[in-house]
Amino acid sequence: MDDSVITATPKPIWSPDSERIAQARINDYRETIARSFGLRLPDTTALWRWSVSNLDAFWDSIWRYFDVAGVRGNGPALAKAEMPGAAWFPGATLNFASQALRHAPSQSAAIIAGNESGDLITLSWTELARRVACLAAALRARGVVRGDRVAALLPNTADSVVAFLACASVGAIWSQCSPDMGAPSVLDRFRQITPKVLIAVARYTYGGRVHDRSAVVTQLLGSLHSLALYIPVPSPCAEASHEPRHTVPTALDTLGWAEAIDGNATLQIDPVPFEHPLWIVYSSGTTGLPKPIVNGHGGVTLEMLKVMALHNDLHAGDRFHWFTTTGWIMWNCQVSALLLGSTIGLYDGSPGWPDAGALWRFADRIGLNFLGAGAAFHTGCMKAGISPGGKTLRTTLRTVGSTGSPLSRDAYRWLQRELGQGVWIAPISGGTDLSSAFIAGDCTQPVIAGEMQTRCLGAAVAAWNERGESVIGEVGELVCTTPMPSMPLFFWGDDAHQTRYRDSYFDMFPGVWRHGDWIEITPRGGAIVYGRSDATINRHGVRMGTSELYAAVEGLPEVLDSLVVDLEYLGRASYMPLFVVLRDSFTLDSTLRERIADAIRQALTPRHVPNDIIQVAAVPRTLTGKKLEVPVKRLLLGEPPERVFNRDAIANPDCLDWYLQFAERMAKPPH
Repeated sequence: MDDSVITATPKPIWSPDSERIAQARINDYRETIARSFGLRLPDTTALWRWSVSNLDAFWDSIWRYFDVAGVRGNGPALAKAEMPGAAWFPGATLNFASQALRHAPSQSAAIIAGNESGDLITLSWTELARRVACLAAALRARGVVRGDRVAALLPNTADSVVAFLACASVGAIWSQCSPDMGAPSVLDRFRQITPKVLIAVARYTYGGRVHDRSAVVTQLLGSLHSLALYIPVPSPCAEASHEPRHTVPTALDTLGWAEAIDGNATLQIDPVPFEHPLWIVYSSGTTGLPKPIVNGHGGVTLEMLKVMALHNDLHAGDRFHWFTTTGWIMWNCQVSALLLGSTIGLYDGSPGWPDAGALWRFADRIGLNFLGAGAAFHTGCMKAGISPGGKTLRTTLRTVGSTGSPLSRDAYRWLQRELGQGVWIAPISGGTDLSSAFIAGDCTQPVIAGEMQTRCLGAAVAAWNERGESVIGEVGELVCTTPMPSMPLFFWGDDAHQTRYRDSYFDMFPGVWRHGDWIEITPRGGAIVYGRSDATINRHGVRMGTSELYAAVEGLPEVLDSLVVDLEYLGRASYMPLFVVLRDSFTLDSTLRERIADAIRQALTPRHVPNDIIQVAAVPRTLTGKKLEVPVKRLLLGEPPERVFNRDAIANPDCLDWYLQFAERMAKPPH
């Protein structure tokens, strides 16, 4: 079926049976609310309408329904309903780590961590709490206090979860990058937050290779002058017998990881105000440094309890895995499954090595109930012709999640056909910015291929046209018209007026969050996301600003100018071409192409290397010199040029003809 066509009455590919509906957590919550408030709420659509019309009552009910580990206080749930500037739960205290570790002591599994070598490490709730207690005590003993920033360069292992929970226990603020990121990108992030502590590995394994990052760690230690403590973490690489060497400044206090988590310290978790910062994550725009986004303990805790339980239908004791790197917000979301008492499965390595079935074998080995991954992973498995599942997984798997980019209808159908009617396909769409989802699943409703099921409870999401009018059955800007508790508290280092924060989300529609995605709300109440409406690069869910890529590419002496666009086609793989203007006498041969690609690998990550690198005569710019990224993107996505360009507002309109011809040549997007 053509992905551009949506029939008026599409046939579901999955419908829940009576047992699934009866056991659904969202169903239990809906019935609880109906009884408590004397309401008639026949379905999730009615529940959603109530939730977004009664924010104070809704978020208060979430705290009480999940019996959050903390002090609720007597204030309203929503004391001020402005965006930005909403005020939540004044007087309440809690800690993300208290909710996550309330399930200890228990000898049942909290974490099951695997890697490419086939190793499995299981941490019980008791052992997880012990390690967190020891590391938190070590941090306190070395002067780490509430509000200090702890930076981490760690792979997706149990150690990273221990470090995060210990940081949260102290009230310090966590910030993490994946070890595959280049030193310039990591420094662009960590320099902004002046961390007191760095926790890092000097190597990691991916795709069957050990990657030495000792030079990156040395550069971080020498460049982050705010550091007072360095905690090196042994690298989980079975192929090497010793750690690579890196230079540590003599004045810097160093604490070995084995020493840091050894002993039997008493678990001490400091309660903090509801809006105390929990972590700093990064979402890059098209200009300037990455945005250091601060999310709070309370907002993240409530949002993740809501999404994981009510929209992902996760239960205590379930085994949950979302394939992610530590540099993607899905790592934070994955760890948040601990809040419900679920077991999290971590996988450190490539999901496609030594073949496309690697992650499915891990899932089968540990008996997952929920497996999530980026849409690109599912599409890659489909194209590789693998048979997902396994003997154990056929009896344990209940749900498959997807995010990062739109999941094609073909991939929906392939997953459903391969995994059977016992498995619910439940994609979500949200953002790093709010550490949560806008659109997600409802296991009491049928699944339509290519369409996410529902807007999240408490999220007043709509599609708006350029006039700020809500539209149904048409593509518009994804907006959220009321605040959510996990929306950013602020950007670290922003001015008193939160200028950068306001410009990032409220420039188009003042007082209304504009997320930067194209979305269609269907007449059925579902949603279809069509990709980014801005120029941000979104590769396999990991967003980077174009400015970061330009800094790497245009740092090469041969390159005068460049322009990159990330084309997310609904139902097709992302395609990202890079256009480069070279100095006179240079041509784009294979050697220069590889140098450009390598510069991007080193500065950003390997996944941000473009699909194609193309030499052009010029990059189109506005009269004020700004690169026309969004117009070129819209042109290449198939919009008519007369709706995209105003030649009178372009400094070099003659160069547009080449891009028009290029758009015609790629009228059918690549597969």
